[in-house]
Amino acid sequence: MALAVCLLFDGRSERALRNLWDRLEGRGVPTLRSHTHGLHHPHLSYVVLRDWALEPVRAAMEGVPGHDPFEITFDALGAFPRGRACLIPAVRADLVPRQELVVETVRATGAGVHKHYEIGRWLPHSSLAPRVRAGQLPVLAETIYSVLPLTVRVNRAALIDSSTGRLWPLPTLP
Repeated sequence: MALAVCLLFDGRSERALRNLWDRLEGRGVPTLRSHTHGLHHPHLSYVVLRDWALEPVRAAMEGVPGHDPFEITFDALGAFPRGRACLIPAVRADLVPRQELVVETVRATGAGVHKHYEIGRWLPHSSLAPRVRAGQLPVLAETIYSVLPLTVRVNRAALIDSSTGRLWPLPTLP
């Protein structure tokens, strides 16, 4: 499947996002809570890799400069093709250069970057529901807009294998 370099949230923020998943599930909208293996983590991906070698990617990411924890505010509901729904944050000025450095770093290992995470194409988001049907959009929007804006704290990062939910913490916050 895919390996992603993900920004992860503090406990309060993660609970808020998981509670949102639960509210949506309770209203009949399948979310990451029940998708595939059910081990998904609330996150914001810097990059998703289609092919990779884990150890070189891990080693390369250990060399990326670290930053202090920070807050982001989700202000909008997004919908991607094939019914993927997500939260869209207001983007901090320093986030795009940080994402670009991560892409360059993992690409140097020979990893293949998913086209939507290429430099200049990245749209920061936190996935909610992978396959929302058109008829579910009003319920999705009503539920999401009842909690927005939602400010969360990014306090760590990890590599995550989306096919298994396995997580490898990174030593710094890129």
